[in-house]
Amino acid sequence: MTSTRHHQPCGPSDCLLKYVLVTTNLLFWALGLCVLGLGLWGLLEKESLTQERLESLGTDPMLTLATSGLALTLLCLVGCAGALRENSCLMRTFCTALLAVLASQVLAIIVAYGLQDWITGVLRAAMLGAVARYQDDTDLRFIIDEIQVGLQCCGAENYQDWEINSYFNCTAPGMWACSVPPSCCVDPLENGSVWNSQCGAGARRLDELTAHRVVFLGGCLGAVSRWIEHHSGLIGTVAITLLALQILMLLFTASLLNRIQWNKVSLGHWTDQP
Repeated sequence: MTSTRHHQPCGPSDCLLKYVLVTTNLLFWALGLCVLGLGLWGLLEKESLTQERLESLGTDPMLTLATSGLALTLLCLVGCAGALRENSCLMRTFCTALLAVLASQVLAIIVAYGLQDWITGVLRAAMLGAVARYQDDTDLRFIIDEIQVGLQCCGAENYQDWEINSYFNCTAPGMWACSVPPSCCVDPLENGSVWNSQCGAGARRLDELTAHRVVFLGGCLGAVSRWIEHHSGLIGTVAITLLALQILMLLFTASLLNRIQWNKVSLGHWTDQP
């Protein structure tokens, strides 16, 4: 006697696991779309996809942003579809990818903690390189300006680091000799509204007592370190929350996958009965 295979509705616990995974994946999917959209907007706004700028596309931070957003979007779609369809293959793929992402984050935290001096040296070299290329790279200029304005700092170690920039060193021709960018200025706005692009002109010719009234003298490496130390509690809370959320997603996916496999085995055993 042959029995017909029936689809069994999910139990309360299975349905709860399924819809928690679907909801979480949809939230991260929306986040991925926002990141992807921001990256694409940046690429189009800067005309990075034109034939003339394709050679430098690989180093464009907006491309990294768009690629990260696309990867997050695809990963969440796989997880969402796998949970909704109870597809073992998709769920295994999602589990493997999420485990790889989680392992890479944990490894990055361990490396960052163990190699703090080396990372500081790398950041210092990167910051000095960005200072030297300030006028030549619009992305670097934007990042440096945001850091210097936001953290009220100037250069990597101090404001004299701008000597390595060919436009701002003291042997450069023109009004920008011995100067710093306006983002280093204590008050870069005239009358509180108009950006004064010349507020840092000749600032490095002044003695430090006079210069500190015009520009910030301290470097951004120290400012970043102080910012991280001041916000260490918040940073730790956010990092632990994100890691815990990913671990829970991994455990929920593995649990749902095991339940699906067990239900298939049980259903197959029941339909084989005469």
